[in-house]
Amino acid sequence: MAITLNQTDADFEQRFSAFLTTKREVSADVEAVVRGIIARVRAEGDKALTDYSLKFDKADLGKLGIAVSRDDIAKAYAAADPATVEALKFARDRIRSHHERQKPKDDRYTDAAGVELGSRWTAIEAVGLYVPGGTASYPSSVLMNAVPAKVAGVERIVIVVPASGGVINPLVLVAADLAGVSEIYRVGGAQAVAALAYGTETIRPVAKIVGPGNAYVAAAKRQVFGTVGIDMIAGPSEVLVVADAENDPDWVAADLLAQAEHDASAQSILITDSAEFGKAVGQAVERQLKSLPRAETAAASWRDFGAVILVPTLEASLPLVDRIAAEHVELAFDDAEGFLAKMRNAGAVFLGRHTPEVIGDYVGGSNHVLPTARSARFSSGLSVLDFVKRTSILKLGPDQLKALAPAAIALAEAEGLDAHARSVAIRLNM
Repeated sequence: MAITLNQTDADFEQRFSAFLTTKREVSADVEAVVRGIIARVRAEGDKALTDYSLKFDKADLGKLGIAVSRDDIAKAYAAADPATVEALKFARDRIRSHHERQKPKDDRYTDAAGVELGSRWTAIEAVGLYVPGGTASYPSSVLMNAVPAKVAGVERIVIVVPASGGVINPLVLVAADLAGVSEIYRVGGAQAVAALAYGTETIRPVAKIVGPGNAYVAAAKRQVFGTVGIDMIAGPSEVLVVADAENDPDWVAADLLAQAEHDASAQSILITDSAEFGKAVGQAVERQLKSLPRAETAAASWRDFGAVILVPTLEASLPLVDRIAAEHVELAFDDAEGFLAKMRNAGAVFLGRHTPEVIGDYVGGSNHVLPTARSARFSSGLSVLDFVKRTSILKLGPDQLKALAPAAIALAEAEGLDAHARSVAIRLNM
């Protein structure tokens, strides 16, 4: 059973602070192992990928090939349920429509001194998307990562996905094709990240790597950062539901379990101003668990990391919500808009009783790749901006150079950089 905290209790601050710092991931020391994998991929290229795939995924890439072919994609369409393919198209179109609105615009202006300044946005040339295999192989995540890259204008979008037992989820291949992915490779793990960063005989390197993965993938992304860009180091999923007693306990319980079934390390939190409602939700969770196929995973998540937090008023929960800084926040009460206006930290917010977080996972249009583990305090979810870069532009004529030169020369001399000063002065015969 999830823990219960009461904001009016004398020991609440101590217990709440301890709750915030609870570690939800088993963090094995994988850095040295990953360092060795990366070094081997850099040295041996495709051979290392083939060896690691046989060892970790039981996939013989010597027979299957590293690259996924158009014939493989055609077979994936044939194996996929047509209704699910249509649902993927529906989701893709909604994601694309929303992300089109995120495209930044170039800016150019002339200031009072006659100096031209501006910014120019250009797409990253090539990006790699890591897609987990096995039970965490979600076609919706392919769309959420690939569609914004396509909207941004990325010319080369590469997917790596492990072929567990030699097999890739057909819907992952279908989603990749629908999103306009350029290349797909059946490799996973730290070795796939290394291949994307440094290249092999088959896989050309990219400039940025995005997408979730296990501890080894996360460590690999950390280690190659600097050679390539990365999006974020994502942790287990989480949801915070702020709800009053006007809600149906079964609805809220279903929302909490929707996160809990992801992973035993996922976290589901309810904040409410009604102890009776909190108890009813807890009972509904236990009742729904009995019919859930992933009950073992969801029950472990709710038992080990779930919480019901009681507050005297929903308004009083505002500082708690900001301190939790959850990946997903549902505001299920009448004045959700007013509460949102005062909030600072959340990966994504879902307003009102008829906006379950799950809609955002699939077809809402907003992105479901979001900051976890309280990183919403300083970062944002994946967007078009992750696939573009801004270049500053500056232009002076002779008159503008003459006007700005004295201050530039003075600052260069103050910093002891004589060549800097000369670079300006020489143009004005100073």
